[in-house]
Amino acid sequence: MKYKILVIFLFILFSNLFAHEGGHGVLLKQWSLRANNEIINADFIKYENNKVWLMASDHGIKTYKISDFSNADQEFIKTKNEIIQSLNGDHISDLKSQTLSKWNILHIALGGFLLCFSAFKLVKRKQIVHLTYGTLGLGIILFVSCKNIKTDKESVINVPQNDISIMQSFFEKFDRVETHSDENYLYISSNGLPDHDMMVGISNWQQQVPINQNYTGSNSWAIPIHPKLAEHPLSTKTNLLKGAIAVAVNGIPIFNPLNNRGEDANAIGELDNWGGHCGRADDYHYHLPPLHLQDQVGEGNPVAYAVDGFPVYGKTTDTLDAYLGKMNSDGSYEYHTIKEYPYFIAGMRGEVILDPKTKAPENQVYPQPRTQELRPALRPLRGAEIIDFKSLEENSYALTYSLDSKEYTINYSWDREDNYSYQFINPDGAVTVETYKPRDK
Repeated sequence: MKYKILVIFLFILFSNLFAHEGGHGVLLKQWSLRANNEIINADFIKYENNKVWLMASDHGIKTYKISDFSNADQEFIKTKNEIIQSLNGDHISDLKSQTLSKWNILHIALGGFLLCFSAFKLVKRKQIVHLTYGTLGLGIILFVSCKNIKTDKESVINVPQNDISIMQSFFEKFDRVETHSDENYLYISSNGLPDHDMMVGISNWQQQVPINQNYTGSNSWAIPIHPKLAEHPLSTKTNLLKGAIAVAVNGIPIFNPLNNRGEDANAIGELDNWGGHCGRADDYHYHLPPLHLQDQVGEGNPVAYAVDGFPVYGKTTDTLDAYLGKMNSDGSYEYHTIKEYPYFIAGMRGEVILDPKTKAPENQVYPQPRTQELRPALRPLRGAEIIDFKSLEENSYALTYSLDSKEYTINYSWDREDNYSYQFINPDGAVTVETYKPRDK
């Protein structure tokens, strides 16, 4: 009988070892939604930008506006968020996910084996000396668990928050760019058109031309004010082939150097002399870091901010990490550029939220402003090379391209009512006119 009691005691001790606050057995909190008096059960994940992230019992994540909740739940959310923010204010962040190395897993397996062996010997031999194996097994498991928790807590370091006024000073050097902020993001608004020439130099052209974009209001670009180092940075070689990975200080988005087919856009002639081109929505964007902007912001200042919140600088002689960035003495992090692919941001060093509607490699960071196709997408015009681009007057441009040693011109413009007119002029003087209007106008 005494041996059975020992086995039961051992089992209870083993179970308690792995019991932890906040584990799978904890009941989910009940939340009251105002719209239809619905009650839902879910765990609080985070509160950011007036949105609340909750995780249901099936591990599905849903987002709600904070105004959707009852007053009591809103107070709970804000209080919970303040506690989390205060805990994250230290240099050492709270424990995130406890990840075990292969070596630790082997140790835990050994500890489990010793526990089982001890129980087997106690039942079969009925000698209390075999309890030693179980005690040793428990000791190994406890040591590894405590060591892993300590290591995780010490390995994730918080970086300083961005200085909003300094960030704004770079963006506001450009007349067409405006900024505003809240507690989480710096928002950059622009019309999507740079103040330099565009398109000249493209030899692999998809027949798009740059037009204005509505990157304003709730459709502005958002740069985190409180960047955090990611535990598992996303490689830009196998991720983020859709959407911007940074925003230049002139308000122009910067996409992955790889296009959505995984090709180096620069190497195959898709980019102009400034490292940019147009997407299907006739939206102008860069695929290379716009180092020419150093002429306006000054050498040694950032030419862009990545969507994870870290600044992007020009070239440096300092040693860079695998993500083309470096840590500074004050704990801050910054990206730099190099001459060859991947040019900049080889991996997203900071934490980002991915749009759940996208999948790797064509996934994108959330939030991203929306663009809308104005004209039907066209096929690449083989052999064409853009040789001239100029502004005729406000909201009016002329693009000239060469094809088979002949020159073609597209004159296009738009008015305040968003009526877009395109005039296609052939070498023989024949003219074709097309007009468009955005669908949501």
